[in-house]
Amino acid sequence: MNVRTLTPLDRLLAGCERALEAIAGAPAAQRPSPAKGMNEAEFDEAERRHAAGLMRINHTGEVCAQALYYGQAALARDEDNRAHLLHAADEETDHLAWCAERLQQLDSRPSLLNPLWYAGSYAIGALAALAGDPVSLGFVVETERQVEAHLAEHLEKLPPQDERSHAVLTQMQADEVRHAQNAQARGGIELPFPLPQLMHASSMVMKTVAYRV
Repeated sequence: MNVRTLTPLDRLLAGCERALEAIAGAPAAQRPSPAKGMNEAEFDEAERRHAAGLMRINHTGEVCAQALYYGQAALARDEDNRAHLLHAADEETDHLAWCAERLQQLDSRPSLLNPLWYAGSYAIGALAALAGDPVSLGFVVETERQVEAHLAEHLEKLPPQDERSHAVLTQMQADEVRHAQNAQARGGIELPFPLPQLMHASSMVMKTVAYRV
């Protein structure tokens, strides 16, 4: 059986396809949504808009996660680490699909700025990879820790009757914890000051904007 070697153009086109899927918010999930089979809750208009705003933030976060992982994988120096990053990106694709589905159920839409979020996150991921695999994996650890914290915050802020969104975010949180642990086990280092603080500040800007736009 002949195995075709991908050319640089092949890789570029594949990367563009992944970017378009992430930005459009319509990738195919490998795992069924944790909310599958659950009944929709009853919301007043303010509750529906609030739940949609939170899920739009999470959808945007998954767009950023796709870009970060692919940016890091593109310049990873170790093939095993590249494979690890791509596998994690596959699981993040599930999160993206689940959030997109939930937004549709809430009669809402993804952030209009997703192309900007994707481009910026891809660049950050590539820069992290240029610093070497230990730093790149450390970036994964810190990113996932911060995502885990903001998911915990959203689980408290969601309308209590919104069982579908709760189920999705709970599974996402468990996956993010595992991603952080795996990256740390592969040699991810603690990022020096002020990188974690800058990452937190940039995520706050994203969350504030994506909630509304």
